[in-house]
Amino acid sequence: MTQPFFIYNTLDRKKEEFKPLNPPYVGMYVCGPTVYGDAHLGHARPAITFDVLFRYLKHQGYKVRYVRNITDVGHLENDADEGEDKIAKKARLESLEPMEVVQYYLNRYHKAMEALNVLPPSIEPHASGHIIEQIEYIKKILAAGYAYVSNGSVYFDVVKYNKDHHYGKLSGRNIDDLLNTTRELDGQSEKHNSFDFALWKKASPEHIMRWPSPWSDGFPGWHLECSTMSTKYLGEEFDIHGGGMDLLFPHHECEIAQSVAAQGHETVHYWMHNNMITINGQKMGKSLGNFITLDEFFTGNHKLLQQAYSPMTIRFFILQAHYRSTVDFSNEALQASEKALQRMLEGWNNLAKITPSDTSTVDVKAIREHCYEAMNDDLSTPIVISHLFETVKIINTALAGETKLTADDIAHLKETFSTFLFDIMGIREEAKASDEGNEAYHKAVDLLLDVRKEAKARKDWTTSDYIRDKLTEIGFEIKDTKEGVEWKLK
Repeated sequence: MTQPFFIYNTLDRKKEEFKPLNPPYVGMYVCGPTVYGDAHLGHARPAITFDVLFRYLKHQGYKVRYVRNITDVGHLENDADEGEDKIAKKARLESLEPMEVVQYYLNRYHKAMEALNVLPPSIEPHASGHIIEQIEYIKKILAAGYAYVSNGSVYFDVVKYNKDHHYGKLSGRNIDDLLNTTRELDGQSEKHNSFDFALWKKASPEHIMRWPSPWSDGFPGWHLECSTMSTKYLGEEFDIHGGGMDLLFPHHECEIAQSVAAQGHETVHYWMHNNMITINGQKMGKSLGNFITLDEFFTGNHKLLQQAYSPMTIRFFILQAHYRSTVDFSNEALQASEKALQRMLEGWNNLAKITPSDTSTVDVKAIREHCYEAMNDDLSTPIVISHLFETVKIINTALAGETKLTADDIAHLKETFSTFLFDIMGIREEAKASDEGNEAYHKAVDLLLDVRKEAKARKDWTTSDYIRDKLTEIGFEIKDTKEGVEWKLK
């Protein structure tokens, strides 16, 4: 790397230069979805955020092992230690096997990620496929004295751990805060303290998803799954752990406690968290029932949507805000993103139409350097986008003949665009209504424009104007140029 790369480390609450443990290798773990329903806009944000990080690290020459898990067991309702398993509940309501639910929604998640041009991770482990490893991990925590068995379940002893270490170092919470914000226990609870969390839960008789363990037939705790799978594939220490801000507490806080209890030291060097997508100022989420699925965005089939929005519009919308800032959903914001992306891609396509000059009247070399500076400053994609819009302005003025670009300038701009818009930010050109492979559709429009051309040649302005006006009326933009007529669907 020519410049140092800084990322915001949630653990230290500041930007820090990224220095991998074992360069050129980088280990990155990101919490994936619990697959009991369709992915919504809130799921798209971490997927896109860490996809950009994955792409940028690889662009800088690092060999990245990117692990993104699938939670398919142990995630109970309201993210607590009580209640029904989210997947098991869905299976019961739909009279399906739990793994049918998992497979169905996992397939749909993958399809949505592919539409958003999110690269698949290097490894995608399932919690249900690592039960043996999780049991062994619990044994280590018990042996260290930081957990206890109660009625066949195993709980992490937060108070005991906090005497030797610091529970709350990631989130800034402390035991007193937890005592004040968690409900008091009644005499029937299995836990020593209300904020102790489950490492293993004994399954009730009706619970379908269960495995044998030294303590009971049961299932692992949600927090434990990520600690186990991350260390299995990335080692006892690795570089980056990512996820949404909503996972910071208790999920990631518990992961730190588990790793220190089991190993005697922390696992993660850089904790990274993307902020939330909100709707009317409230977090978008399944548990709140205020979410819009990605499929609904793509089809426009939701009462809050004024139209359908393409996957690249969604991706561009998310990248226009810094990953650590909140983004509030609105049709107006998405429509603005749609137009901005269209303008950006038109600029890219206009590059090919510029006739090179022998001399240059614009310095284009600095733009690429500015884009790198923005990426190296904690993935500042909005700044990169602003620099690319500077590029679009240069392209359009050159096309209009107001400025001159040499062949080298044009090549430089092509490389800058291709590197940052397509390779790093993962935008791709989408099929439009005008180019979805419908050859007859193209031929029909071209035929009408040929008739118009012949009419103009005969000075039949009535027919010529009539064809142009009717095409404009139904949504086409017709432009007469020196090279001939150009058309596109608005």
